[in-house]
Amino acid sequence: MNAKIAVLAGDGIGPEIIEQGVKVCNAIGKKFNHNLQFTYGTVGAAAIDETGNPFPEETYKLCKNSDAVLFGAIGDPKYDNDPSAKVRPEQGLLAMRKKLGLYANVRPVTTFPSIIDRSPIRKDLVEGVDFVVIRELTGGIYFGKPQGRSEDGNTAYDTSVYHRYEIERIVTLACEYAMKRNKRVTVVDKANVLATSRLWRQVATETGLKFPEITMDFMFVDNAAMQLIQWPGKFDVMVTENMFGDILTDEASVITGSLGLLPSASIGKETSVFEPIHGSYPQAKGKNIANPLGTILSAAMMFEYAFNLPEEAESIRAAVNKSLENNYVTEDLDKNNPHSTSQVGDMIVSYINE
Repeated sequence: MNAKIAVLAGDGIGPEIIEQGVKVCNAIGKKFNHNLQFTYGTVGAAAIDETGNPFPEETYKLCKNSDAVLFGAIGDPKYDNDPSAKVRPEQGLLAMRKKLGLYANVRPVTTFPSIIDRSPIRKDLVEGVDFVVIRELTGGIYFGKPQGRSEDGNTAYDTSVYHRYEIERIVTLACEYAMKRNKRVTVVDKANVLATSRLWRQVATETGLKFPEITMDFMFVDNAAMQLIQWPGKFDVMVTENMFGDILTDEASVITGSLGLLPSASIGKETSVFEPIHGSYPQAKGKNIANPLGTILSAAMMFEYAFNLPEEAESIRAAVNKSLENNYVTEDLDKNNPHSTSQVGDMIVSYINE
């Protein structure tokens, strides 16, 4: 296979974790005889510093002309701490989603037996947890118009907007995922309060009829937030709108015991983006201590979903499991005997080579 991969390291720990992801991809390419071409682009604060634009046109063209995008993280304290900043790194992320048509964020949540005791939730509740959250990514309150502030600055407003086609598209994707799993879909909304949620519930019900083997249920977002902690093993595929998905997926991330372990894929009309769910962690920038496993597992998702190479993906996941079983991990998972970001990356590569 020949593949062109755009690499957007981004800010903070992004360059360090992306370096490990690329190393692992190269090891897979060598082992399975694939020709992988990596081209680097700028995004986020790094792109603002360089071009004034958090998602430059050149980066957009690079992504559009690639078979997949491997992405690090966005965010920088100098913008976080400046409420008057007109241009922010996070605007680059929203622009990337909109321009590339990244309409669905797919986040698998899986517990790892070797580190299950590190989860803050009781062991009997998290053993065997394996579900997927599918978040609609280009609609809702993050993109709705109008939004802004009054002239005196004392009133602010945001608008949540959803169209039928956006809901049909994301619920169809959720049903397709569920057909490959346990054929259960939970639609999360707030239909007792929000008009957009009532449209979600109506369209999801109609879409579900096209998948007669699927069992579909509905859950208010506040109840879903509770049940993710009380009974995480009950879920198979969860699908929800943009803001609810943003919050619930971050909540779900604690189930595994480390935010640094979770990968994600943003599925697009033109190309797809693969990234860890954690942020840029600026406090760790340049210290070689960040957990690269979320990025490495995102690379596994890239091989499976973008390139349809499940064996290559499984080779990566098996290597990650080995590193966890042998406690060859970064300080977020073992403060007493930590290994560096690059050491963990090298160990994953050696497992793949073996």
